[in-house]
Amino acid sequence: MEGKLAEFIEEKIRQISEWYSVEIEELKVMTDHVHIVCSIPPKLSVSEYVGIVKGKSAIKVFQKKRYLKEKPYWGNHFWSRGYFVSTVGIDEEKIKRYVKYQEEQEKQSEDEGKDYNLFER
Repeated sequence: MEGKLAEFIEEKIRQISEWYSVEIEELKVMTDHVHIVCSIPPKLSVSEYVGIVKGKSAIKVFQKKRYLKEKPYWGNHFWSRGYFVSTVGIDEEKIKRYVKYQEEQEKQSEDEGKDYNLFER
């Protein structure tokens, strides 16, 4: 996701998180996934939070960007079924930096990969 769609997704995730008293510490919307470092209050389970964010943001995306529903590979789903969660302890600052600078690292890796062509050997 890039540009306005990425901005829209970020805005919705922040808005939904605020409604449920979830504190977003780092958030990065990438081309095909999202990284979030957050504090979830004890009254809300991680799976509940992920389900709420994915469900409510997908509804908003399809309302705002109707053309996404028309593509056959989207169907009625915006997010994939799975997600990865890890609790953070001592290395919390490292993880926050990773999320914050992930996009730059991916672009650098892609740029380096463009120079290498497997078919020219």
